[in-house]
Amino acid sequence: MTHSPRSKPVAAAWLGANDGVVVAELVRDGHVESLHHGVLAVVDHEGTTLLERGNPDPIVYPRSTLKPLQALAVLETGIALSSLNLTLTTASHSGSSRHRDAVLAFLRAYGLEESSLQCPHDLPLGSAERAQFLAEGHEPSRLAMNCSGKHAGFLAACTHAGYSTEDYLSLEHPLQRSITETITRYAEETPTFTSRDGCGAPLHALSLRGLARAIAKVAHADTPHEQQLNAAVRDNSWAIDGEGRDNTVTIETVGGIAKIGSEGLVVIGTSSGVAVAVKILDGSMRATSLVALSALESVGAISAADASTLSERMALPVTGGDAIIGGLQVRI
Repeated sequence: MTHSPRSKPVAAAWLGANDGVVVAELVRDGHVESLHHGVLAVVDHEGTTLLERGNPDPIVYPRSTLKPLQALAVLETGIALSSLNLTLTTASHSGSSRHRDAVLAFLRAYGLEESSLQCPHDLPLGSAERAQFLAEGHEPSRLAMNCSGKHAGFLAACTHAGYSTEDYLSLEHPLQRSITETITRYAEETPTFTSRDGCGAPLHALSLRGLARAIAKVAHADTPHEQQLNAAVRDNSWAIDGEGRDNTVTIETVGGIAKIGSEGLVVIGTSSGVAVAVKILDGSMRATSLVALSALESVGAISAADASTLSERMALPVTGGDAIIGGLQVRI
C-alpha cells in the first residue's frame, strides 16, 4: 500500500496565542502555580481526527518530529540500512559515547568521516551525557550533536544514490526534494514555508493536524519501508533518544514511534495507527510527553496502566524542602 494525498490543504496562518488552551497545570500545595497552554491533535491512519484541543490547523515548525518522514525518504533512495543505522537516522540522540561511536561507525561504513557532517558542533543533548562529555575533556563536536545520526543517514543515502554530498542540505538537492515530497504525501499538506532547523537541514512548516496524520500512517506500517522503520525503532529504542529518556521509555512500554522536537513538540504514534502531535506554545518541554500520553489514553490508543506508568516515570514532582507537595496535572 502506498499513501497518496486525498487533498493538499494549505494552512492559512501561523499558530498564535489565541489558538492554544490550557493543557497542563503545575500545582503547588493545592494551588495552580503555572499554566501550560498548548495545542494537540489525535488522528488515526485514515485521517480521522479523534481528539483536538486548541486549534491544530495553523502551521508550526515541527522540528525533529519530522525525522521519521525524513528517514523514510532516505530509504526511498534504495539504500539498505542496518536496523541501528536506520534508527540513528530517525534519532534526536542524547549524545552518549555509545551514540557517538555508533554514528561514527555508520559514517565509516559508507566511506565517510565526522568531517563530512554539516550539522553544527555541539554538546550532548542529555544533561548526564553532557556532564560526562565535559568531565572527559571533550570539546563540542559534530558527532555529539543530537542530529548527527540524521545527517549520517542523509550522507549515506547520497553516497548510495550517487548524489553530491557537499550540498546535501540545499533545498534543491535531490534528497531534500524527495524529503519535501514525502512530507507532503504523508501529511496531505503542501508546506507553505520552509526555514532551517537548528542542525541546518530544511525545516518545513505543517499544521499539528497534518503532522499527526503523517505519523499515524508511519506507525500503522502498511508499506515495507514503514515496517522496516518501526521494527528498527522498536529494536533499537535506546538509539532514538537515550537510556531512561522519554522517547526511549515510551517506545519500550507501548511500542510504535515517539519523537521529541525542540520548542515544546512531541509526536507519539501507536502500532494501531493512532498518533498524537502536541505543541506547547511557550516552547517548554516539561508537559509535552505527559499531555501526549493522556491524549492517547483518552481515545483508547494506549492503556490506562501504561499511561500511568509512563507519566509517573516522566513527571517531575513539586517539592517543598524534602517533601513532595505537588506536581504537573494534565488538563485535556
